[in-house]
Amino acid sequence: MTSNKKYWLIIKRFIFLVIPLFLAGLFTSVAAQENEQATDENGAPLFQVDPFWPGPLPNRWSMQQVTGIHVDHLDHIWFLNRGNGVEGDEIGGSDEPPRIDCCVRSPELIEMDKDGNVLNAWGGPGFHSKWPTALQTVIADREGFVWIGGTQPQDSILKFTRDGELVWDFDHRPPIGVVLEEDNTQTDVLANKGRFQLDQDAREIYIINWKRVLVYDMDTGEFKRGWGGHGMGLDEISNDPIPGYEWNGQRPPEELNFVPDLHFLEISRDGLVYIGERGQNRIQVFQKNGTWVKNIYVAESTPGQRLGVEECGGVGVRKELPPCGSMYKLVISKDPTEQYLYMADGTNNRVWIVDRHSGETLGSFGGNGRYAGQLHWINAIGIDTEGNIYTGEVEHAKRIQKFTPVRP
Repeated sequence: MTSNKKYWLIIKRFIFLVIPLFLAGLFTSVAAQENEQATDENGAPLFQVDPFWPGPLPNRWSMQQVTGIHVDHLDHIWFLNRGNGVEGDEIGGSDEPPRIDCCVRSPELIEMDKDGNVLNAWGGPGFHSKWPTALQTVIADREGFVWIGGTQPQDSILKFTRDGELVWDFDHRPPIGVVLEEDNTQTDVLANKGRFQLDQDAREIYIINWKRVLVYDMDTGEFKRGWGGHGMGLDEISNDPIPGYEWNGQRPPEELNFVPDLHFLEISRDGLVYIGERGQNRIQVFQKNGTWVKNIYVAESTPGQRLGVEECGGVGVRKELPPCGSMYKLVISKDPTEQYLYMADGTNNRVWIVDRHSGETLGSFGGNGRYAGQLHWINAIGIDTEGNIYTGEVEHAKRIQKFTPVRP
């Protein structure tokens, strides 16, 4: 082979092998930079509100209390638009003849894409005889079903198709009119089934109720296991109220039991279960078998009463009651290591950013108010694969907002 042919062979190999690798690395680097998120001096990721998202709902629908948000595997946003606290001027457009220009009652379940376009909507009073009256949780699973739960005794966990056809009822309702006394060993009927989470790989439903976590089969509803605070057995849990305390600017006194009201349950990909105790400003972390791992306190000095959900938040709350603690809802970031916990705090009206591994609070965003980017009684939170965070507010705020990552 001549020298010139050797040189040309080397050049061809360089063109067809080295340059494509270089370009692939360049494009990967550019893509990584585009997805990189700015952080503050404490390492907390920064967010900014999109003030134009989602825009008015179609069909003159009224926006109501957003009690639950779930972002599914398609990055579709499902939220509960609970109409319990609807006011006359919000649905006066449905009168015959309409007495005001806007608005009418909307469906109570709405599916949107990331641009705020409504893809699907159904549910509400009269939609189905078993439709929950105190909506709390919505989860759209990766198999194409939507799970909805409410917190009243005759509410349960219902499994629908994405178009609203009921396919399964968890049930476990008490007899109508029967008020259950707290018994943390009772698992056949439940007074409150509205706060739940799915483990789709293990085919299990996790429910928080009274002072315990209960796990049921996701297909049959059969009880499997349960535990109390710090991993205690169901028969070890106190059935008595957790004593109140005199707030002095410090965290609540230590307590081994779960401190009501338990308000969220999330499961990480590495198999940890996170339980939020609104009366203790505490997240207890467990393995899936109930083994206690650690406690995480967030906004720990927030005053938190222990009277129960029926006297803390919601419609018609008495203004003389003390604040409800910091634990409202939680979502885990979707990066490979699930580095952050984003905790919605409806008392301080902030989203706290917590390092999931160290438990350190890094920062927050929000603040009390009704302008874009502020929060008033936040009670729902979700996150998509691009890191956009969606928040929902109850009481009289009645809105959903989108916070996008700040890029450097």
